[in-house]
Amino acid sequence: MGVEARALVVLTAALLVFGLAVLYSASSLPAIEEHRSNAFYLLRQLSGVAIGVIAFAVAAKMDAERWYKWAWPLMGATLALMLITILPFTRSIAPVIHGSRRFLIGASIQPSEIGRFAVVIWSAMLVVKKGPQLRRLTTGFLPFLVVVGALDVLVVMEPDLSTALLYSLLMSVVLFAGGVRIGFLLVLGVIAVPVLWHEAQRLQYVFARLVSFANAGPTVTAINYQLKQSLIAVGSGRLLGVGFGHGHQQAGFVPFPYDDFIGSTIGEEWGFLGLSAVILAFALWTWLGFRVARAARTPFLQLVAIGITFAITMTAYLHLGVVIGLLPTTGLTLPFISYGRSDLILSMFLTGLLVNIGSVRERVMAPAAIPPT
Repeated sequence: MGVEARALVVLTAALLVFGLAVLYSASSLPAIEEHRSNAFYLLRQLSGVAIGVIAFAVAAKMDAERWYKWAWPLMGATLALMLITILPFTRSIAPVIHGSRRFLIGASIQPSEIGRFAVVIWSAMLVVKKGPQLRRLTTGFLPFLVVVGALDVLVVMEPDLSTALLYSLLMSVVLFAGGVRIGFLLVLGVIAVPVLWHEAQRLQYVFARLVSFANAGPTVTAINYQLKQSLIAVGSGRLLGVGFGHGHQQAGFVPFPYDDFIGSTIGEEWGFLGLSAVILAFALWTWLGFRVARAARTPFLQLVAIGITFAITMTAYLHLGVVIGLLPTTGLTLPFISYGRSDLILSMFLTGLLVNIGSVRERVMAPAAIPPT
């Protein structure tokens, strides 16, 4: 492994250890209220870490260039899994959880998480395959809109508007790095705004969150309650925090404090310095990912490294932006820290893939043959 790859391993391990500690603090009281052991969520997350370590090792040792041939099967499988989650006759394996159908087989598999990986791999493959044709609208740019657009439609029907937006952003990042015309991306943005606005109005809870965020004030409602409590948590942490395990928001004030709003627990218990350290850690993760991309062996791997870096860090900063009130409330988790085994395993697999890209190929050289003379 190169220096950047080794640093990624150390940094990811540090985030995992810190995340397990924060998760235990944030989930112990909710677990007790659910008549479970206080370490219930921690133990489940540890099982995800164990599987994630295996996924990391496999991705780190397997040549990442193979994903070029597997891009279409991966995208096809993702579309099929996403379709299964929304079909009316598949409710036995795709139950409704918290008002949406995002999981398969209970809560074991979340196809929308696999979608992030599929968008990065498939977009990188097609950019390399198109080559100069990428700068044409019909033969270059349009196929991306059709395939990723189909993925967006399926994830919106779950419904999950924030993940659909994330897919489009990841595709745009890979296309931009691949040399697409900027005008195409601007047109995509112009088209996306009214479409997103229409979907936000159709999904009343999304529209209510946007209106509440735009008209932010001291009034607490059912819509902005979670955000207001998060701001109270972060503010009460001040500089150094109230101390590990001494936070109050997990006592029922913030719903799911170990998942969508685990950043508020960090702000309360570890203070401004703790939250800043997490922000800087993901900034360092971004820098290392770009360094790996710069030294990648092939153009395909370079685009994959850029896409993976954005997939991890963009999700992290969107989560942190929501926690401190810079963005409207979404359902995005904090990678390596929030509870969720599907997201954790995928994040570790993506990190292993990035480590593989940041490594050199090993070749076993036979000793020089002895001259017959």
